[in-house]
Amino acid sequence: MPKEFYMIQPHSGLRAAFVALLMVLFMQPLLATAQVTDINSAINKAGRERMLSQRMAKAYFQLGQGIDTARSQRVLDASIALFDRQLVELKNYAPNAQTRETSLKLEKAWIAYKDVLVGAAPSRERAPEVLKLSDEVLGLAHQLTGQFEALSGTQAGRLVNISGRQRMLSQRMAKLHQALNWNLPAGTMREDLAAARKEFAAAMAELEAAPINTDKLKSDLKLASQQWFFFQNALDEKGQDTLTRATNVATTSERILEMMEAVVRGYEALH
Repeated sequence: MPKEFYMIQPHSGLRAAFVALLMVLFMQPLLATAQVTDINSAINKAGRERMLSQRMAKAYFQLGQGIDTARSQRVLDASIALFDRQLVELKNYAPNAQTRETSLKLEKAWIAYKDVLVGAAPSRERAPEVLKLSDEVLGLAHQLTGQFEALSGTQAGRLVNISGRQRMLSQRMAKLHQALNWNLPAGTMREDLAAARKEFAAAMAELEAAPINTDKLKSDLKLASQQWFFFQNALDEKGQDTLTRATNVATTSERILEMMEAVVRGYEALH
């Protein structure tokens, strides 16, 4: 910058405007990184919407049962805000009519889901509706993720999708566990939980065998596998009381989610 730029000494009103301008300039890079920047980023964020659909239901069920309430409320609030923000980004990015149409359908389903989540305190009476709407949003977010992956056409894009789906499965397993813990009408939930566990294990094996894995990805996958062991133990616990078992599921599901986020970021960076 020219030397005279640093020598400007504005009066109070000008100084305030000058500081405001600097803040805008400094914020531009941060705002830019918040947007969907490429197809791998789109796959990641659409896939994260899948995960959030299940994580919000999990947190709702935990709050209704008094499970780890402070953390569960933070999880619910943060997940709602993140889903909102990412949906706007994905709608703005949508590169063709197909992804735009799916984004609009997802938005419509999300409005209904969000209304149930925030319209009243969590209750067992509203829980079946949360269960239903969480799966509707999941289905549309999964469809959008697949559309973005098809546009990518790369192995990295496919692995972003698979690893991103692992995030969703971790939260889906926890959601189903907490729903069963609340004695909601079981339907196919037990079968769905068993299927999610089987899918997660198979996908971990596929990710670990991926030839494009970097050393960092291999390390992150190893840590994720360790957390998967602890999460399975929490899902299988029989000796503890109900509240302790449910709290352990809540805690370990967040830990494995954190590790899978690191894995997804690793694949997202590959091109």
